[in-house]
Amino acid sequence: MRHKGKTNPPGRIKIMESFSELMQEKDFHSITTAEIAGNASVTEGLIYKYFTDKKDLLYQVLNDHFSVFLARIEKRIETETSSIRQLEIVIFTSLESYAENRLFSKMLMLEVRNSPEFFNSDAYGMVRRYAATILEIIREGVDSGELKPGTDPHVLRKVVLGAIEHACLGEIIFGRELDIDHTSSGIADIVFNGVKV
Repeated sequence: MRHKGKTNPPGRIKIMESFSELMQEKDFHSITTAEIAGNASVTEGLIYKYFTDKKDLLYQVLNDHFSVFLARIEKRIETETSSIRQLEIVIFTSLESYAENRLFSKMLMLEVRNSPEFFNSDAYGMVRRYAATILEIIREGVDSGELKPGTDPHVLRKVVLGAIEHACLGEIIFGRELDIDHTSSGIADIVFNGVKV
């Protein structure tokens, strides 16, 4: 679901910012297009010039947030040669992004996953790119001998992603603070060093 046109005109930006503001206060289903338009000081019809419907708007906002998040990860890992260090950066940056941008977290974890349309959106394409980045790092680590031979890259990716998500889900739902350093180092220690004495 790409937005119509390749530019990012002021009206579209205002609508996305308006929607993001409303999402900070309300859940997706209770927000109306009339509210979005009123908050943006635009006509309701302008929403449909740039977005197919309210869900398309949600996915495009999420896509923009995920683009920034992925760019941050890619920039931080580009000079690292150690696969374990790259994965530690991915874990830290993921938790950092979830904690810093609760709107992004709320949309990704609570608003879109039960919607079949999400899996055909550009935003889900970003999720797949994120998952593919982690898988590639793990495969390189196994190939180089830095990670244990025989490690299943897909299983390890699920462990990493599951740990990241569960580490911050409660904090997002209940608005609690997340100790990013402690949590990310704890996940990395368990994943890479284990818990067996």
